[in-house]
Amino acid sequence: MTYTAKTFNLPSLTGLSEKQIKVHLGLYEGYVKHVNLIMEKIKTLKEADAEGNAYLITELRRRFAFEFDGMRMHEYYFEQLEEGSSEMNTESALAKAAAEKYGSGENFIAHIKEVAGSRGIGWAVVYKDANTLHTVFVNDHELGQLAGCPIILALDLWEHAFMVDYVPAEKKNYVDAFLANLNWSVVEKRFEATTQTSAT
Repeated sequence: MTYTAKTFNLPSLTGLSEKQIKVHLGLYEGYVKHVNLIMEKIKTLKEADAEGNAYLITELRRRFAFEFDGMRMHEYYFEQLEEGSSEMNTESALAKAAAEKYGSGENFIAHIKEVAGSRGIGWAVVYKDANTLHTVFVNDHELGQLAGCPIILALDLWEHAFMVDYVPAEKKNYVDAFLANLNWSVVEKRFEATTQTSAT
């Protein structure tokens, strides 16, 4: 199997320049390229001499999660920005779960901002587990993910996501720009899809 970089229908974004998005998409495409490259290299090394190349194959397998999760996390990220921003539907299942966990949709968004303000590089990720939400900071996308929990929202906090437009001290402004451009209907659909899956 070969993976192909997705094309995202991104509008003009408030607070995120076209150059910034182009740089970020280029990085995403690099992850896709390297997922394919690792699979191809492992296949070639196994066919040539599986036993003799065992160490190289093992190290490539260790690297695979970094490239694969980088690919997937960026797909979550860019999908959330497609079709233009929309507010959270206060009647949605997501809004109700957010209100139960955080007190209100506004508190939920404030909590995402708080988690995103954690020092360091990584991701702010909202997961659904059973009937609740967890908003966590993930340092490295291949490490620290909550096992078995579907991703509802992914906010890239690595500097490549904002350094064209903002310096590190302005990360808060980038987070505000991301949330201003977020299409909450995408997030709501992810939440609803996990509810339907768990009900079957």
